[in-house]
Amino acid sequence: MNGPTYGYWCECWTEDVSTTQPPALRASFDAYSAPQADRWVAIALRTISPALDSDASGEAWTWLYDERAETRRALLRSEPCTVTIRHADVRITWDIRPVLFLPLAHRQGAELPACAHAFKPQQTD
Repeated sequence: MNGPTYGYWCECWTEDVSTTQPPALRASFDAYSAPQADRWVAIALRTISPALDSDASGEAWTWLYDERAETRRALLRSEPCTVTIRHADVRITWDIRPVLFLPLAHRQGAELPACAHAFKPQQTD
């Protein structure tokens, strides 16, 4: 990657709506096309749907069969998209937004930049 590349930043968040705890980030993914971005959500929904209650499973399959095409069209128009289902007291949300990925400095070869060797991670308890 020599210059900026257009793509999509995808995140999956969960939130227990019965508590005051903030949402928790469960996964993130960098997609380089709209089909790749909505496929990430589709695979996750197909994977978890057997474990969901009937209402949440219905929401998942409704998106997969009826709403997925509109999500992809919106992404192709560079519009952010959100897919949300609710299982019991947990809200699961996938956010997809268009982004411009910037290349990392000095990552073209196998040699790391000098500053990488100065980094000393701290151990925590």
